[in-house]
Formats: sequence, structure tokens, C-alpha cells
Amino acid sequence: MAYNLSQLNQTGMPPLLQGIESIMQWEEKLNGIRSTWLEYIGELPQREPVKLQVRSQSKQSGHTRLHVAYDTVYGDTVTAYLLVPEAQAPGPAGYPAVLALHPTHEQGKDDIAMSSGRKNRIYALELVERGYVVLVPDALTAGERIYPNKPAFNSEPFYEHHPGWSTVAKNITDHMQGVDVLCALDYVNPSAIGVIGHSFGGYNSYFLAGIDKRVKAVVSSCGFSPFTGDPYPAHWSYRNYPYTHIPQISADLAIDQIPFEFHEIAALCAPVPFFNYAAQADTIFPHWKAVAEGMLELSKLYGWLGKADRFRSYLGDGGHDFPAEIRLLAYAFLDDWLKH
Repeated sequence: MAYNLSQLNQTGMPPLLQGIESIMQWEEKLNGIRSTWLEYIGELPQREPVKLQVRSQSKQSGHTRLHVAYDTVYGDTVTAYLLVPEAQAPGPAGYPAVLALHPTHEQGKDDIAMSSGRKNRIYALELVERGYVVLVPDALTAGERIYPNKPAFNSEPFYEHHPGWSTVAKNITDHMQGVDVLCALDYVNPSAIGVIGHSFGGYNSYFLAGIDKRVKAVVSSCGFSPFTGDPYPAHWSYRNYPYTHIPQISADLAIDQIPFEFHEIAALCAPVPFFNYAAQADTIFPHWKAVAEGMLELSKLYGWLGKADRFRSYLGDGGHDFPAEIRLLAYAFLDDWLKH
């Protein structure tokens, strides 16, 4: 399934449905994509039983914020906020819930769950105000999970301890552990769990939804970054600093090859409802034309599956941001699939 990257840069994103005439053929291709993905990112180990520790809690305007921690694999602990709405009562099956994943910022969860967070980033806070239970974890290397004596998003200590693994698989595992936590809460509807994120949180959102089918809706803002057209595709590979995603892909890029393209990884989500936003003036992921091609391929896939209403893609003219009007569209999308 390998592609020549220089050729893709000339011809564009590979069609998802080329040569596919039946659901059986598509499922066979999907199994191959999943197998290759796991081969490159590494194992998804058996998760720890849910053990939630409440370190503190405080009353906020319209919600309660709990500072929590829960176990994850290999003796690690995830720190997080659990935001529980007060202004709205839960439905008969419990509250809908969202796992909110933060972008690349040293404050981690605080950037999206606190009123002090950056402009256009406090989507966790806005979602609890809309009646969602929101779990807001720190990703490894951010917030309370920065390695001692290291700057934020320095992943070197992780690879010293796990040389054959990847931070991508680690994040998926930790986020699945977060879904476990949400499902264990008696006031959460386990059939109405979504995931949302911007940038780093954006691609981690669809990475999670592609693996964990308990996720019933996914929102990714400025997080889709294909190899095709990328002026710096090596940001996915081994880097001395600041952050290494998939070390194994370094050897492929060195010979101008890629083992998959990221719209194929996003296709692992289908037919789960998927909302994507990208921007033409994004300086972090500037290859918006390839991004748009990838989204068009996903749109065709959802249509072919008979689920066109479950896919929404928006392309704006702004920068690497999650603007208010797009967030409102994203929240309405989550409402449609998690509240009805």
C-alpha cells in the first residue's frame, strides 16, 4: 500500500474508493489500512481497570470542575479535569459526554477548560455550558505530565522507556482509558460520547475515533495534515526536539515513500459522524489544497456508504485557529449526534 510521495505531490491524494465496488472490498481495504497503521504506531496494550481519583473539586459558574487522575498503562497516570454541568439535568440515560483534547500548549488541559485559556481555545468550557460532561486530559508532555527538567512536548524520555512504541499509540491508549472513565460514570450516557480537539488535539481526536467505536461523533479543527503537499512531512517522523510522533516512518520518508496517507487513517472513523475544519492561511499546516482533496475523498466515502449526512467539512480563509462561528457549527453537529 506504499506510495511514492513525490508522485503524490504531482498527482494529488490517492482515491479512497479506487477499484472498490462492494462493501466487502472496502472492508478488506480498511483492514489493510488498520493493520498498516498499527504496524507503524505500535501496540495498543490492554488498558488498566478504571480507578478514578478526585484530587479536588470547585464550584464554577454553571458547572462543577473536578481535578482528577486515573491510571493508564505501564504505571502511568493521566491528570485531567472533569467538568459536570449543573444548569441542565441529565436525560433518562445520563448526560452526553465529550472527551476534549487540547492543542500544542504547555498548559495542556488548562488552555481549553479554564476561563484563562487562550482566545478561541476554551471549547471544553463552552461544551459543559451546553450540557455535556467533559473530560479534559493532559496529554503526555503537557500540563501536569511534562517530564521533570524537560520543556513541554519533549518526548525524549518516552522513547528512552518505550523505544519500539510511539506517542501516537500512547495517546490513543490514554484517550481510550478516558473513554473508559466516562463510561464508568453513572451520570453519563455511554452511548453518547464524542471527541473534539484543535491542532494536536484535532488529529488525536480522529486517531481515537478510528480505533475506539464507543466514540459516536468526532470534531477535528486544523488537525488534518496529509503527507501530500506538506512542505515538511518529516514533522510526523523522528525529531530530536520537540516531539516525535511516529519514529518508524522516518525510514520511509528517507526513500521518498509513505506507507499510508492520512485520509485513509481518517477513513477508519467511517461511518461515525465526522466534522472537520481547515483554513487556507494556516501556517502550521499550509497545504490546504491537499487537505481539501482528502476531505473530498472522505465525503465521497461517506456518501458511498449511504451516510452523507454524517460528514461535514469546512474550509475557511483564516489561520491556525478554531474561530467562534466554526465552533458553533461544531457544537451543533455534536448536539445532532449526541443529544437526539
